[in-house]
Amino acid sequence: MDEVTPPRVGGIPGTTRPTRWQEAGWSGNYAERFAGLVAAGEDVDGEARLADALLPRGARVLDAGAGMGRVAAALLRRGHDVVAIEPDEALVRQARETYTGLPVEERDILDLGPEDGPFDLVVCVGNVIVYLAEGTERAALAAMRDVLAENGRILVGFHLQDPPPHARRYAPAEFEADVAAVGLRVDLRAGSYELHPANDAYGVWILSRAQA
Repeated sequence: MDEVTPPRVGGIPGTTRPTRWQEAGWSGNYAERFAGLVAAGEDVDGEARLADALLPRGARVLDAGAGMGRVAAALLRRGHDVVAIEPDEALVRQARETYTGLPVEERDILDLGPEDGPFDLVVCVGNVIVYLAEGTERAALAAMRDVLAENGRILVGFHLQDPPPHARRYAPAEFEADVAAVGLRVDLRAGSYELHPANDAYGVWILSRAQA
């Protein structure tokens, strides 16, 4: 399981409320840490391997909250059509420097609209959800739902215990209630990106649109 803490997404349109990621001020440390791991040849592809297993060849993928682009780049190498969005300017710059040619946009999840889709998979991993601005979780889930292809899915993962500083503690029951409230369903819950059994430390979910 990848124990990362990537960047965070999601201010509330029309307000100045900061995201939890902005409050934490993680950008520089995050970029330096993962640039070093990539340069050293460390395995940082755990989430991407699971995402790839969920997809046919040449699928269209959105990496929502892409950080420095490691997951998006890994999926691009596997032959998928990948779009990466990341609202943190420093991390967008790092992504473009680290992965030349990676299509990464400086953009927030909450700015997505149906016209941006359809995607076969939306990847939202590494604590993106728990670094959103307070009260925007359902809006972010709905925005990702709206860009799904007919049989598209969402891959979400975050820490359940000992969340990083400023991150939300998001209990599975609360998360799944928000998922249901926006017309999504839980297809699978696991405890890691290698699909270990669900546990109290880390949560990985595969979501899809609820049946009408």
